[in-house]
Amino acid sequence: MVVLTHGFPMDHRQWRLVLPDLDGLRCVLPTLPLGAHRHAMRPGTDLTQAGQARILADFLDALDLHEVTLVMSDWGGPAFVVAQDRAERVARMVMVSCEAFDNFPPPPARPAALLCRAPGGTWLLTQLMRTSLLRHGRHGYGSMSHARVPDEVMDAWFEPARRDPLVRRDLRAFATGTPRRSTLLQWSARLADFDRPALVVWAADDTMMPLAHGRRLAELLPQGRYVEVADSRTLVTEDQPEVLARLIRDFVGGPED
Repeated sequence: MVVLTHGFPMDHRQWRLVLPDLDGLRCVLPTLPLGAHRHAMRPGTDLTQAGQARILADFLDALDLHEVTLVMSDWGGPAFVVAQDRAERVARMVMVSCEAFDNFPPPPARPAALLCRAPGGTWLLTQLMRTSLLRHGRHGYGSMSHARVPDEVMDAWFEPARRDPLVRRDLRAFATGTPRRSTLLQWSARLADFDRPALVVWAADDTMMPLAHGRRLAELLPQGRYVEVADSRTLVTEDQPEVLARLIRDFVGGPED
């Protein structure tokens, strides 16, 4: 069972180009409450990094999934299921050019996180997400891939928070809920306890996730292996979907019964 998680604020559509080449594998693509979810969470739900990791673990419990290959891209929070002592259902882990160590959020995304702290800032951010400058400019989402993410995909990612103030509340809770650096580093260090196979896939042209972090993750994980993907930025799912699908298939070991 392969569980494919997404970035902020994105949803399962992040994997739309990879999924066709994962035929034969049983894949589950949850939409986590990172700002592109269509139904707001209950008031008071913990949507911080730790809270999101627990939501993901609860999701695995609710579906009674076993021997899961947990895949993360862009957002590295799924790795925190280890720090939360909730990784009993995870048999393998794949980390694809994602946040790690103290890189939450990456420097290019920090102005957006700061904007969410200001009164009305989250509303303003969702309005800016309608503009080509933020969607495709080199200081916006355009810096995350060589390929141009289609506007209809970005509409699906950004519209829920723009239209629904409660989803916008959830987005703000996550964007402003990053713990202090020392806590992030403590949680990341717990990956040394994950003594199962782990694949670290990093984009060679990534400007958000340092290459050194990918190599460091592979060294930290007891069974970690590092692969670098050429001609790709952060969203390997956009730039090199066939390569990424092949790496996942080879790592998992082929079709499932």
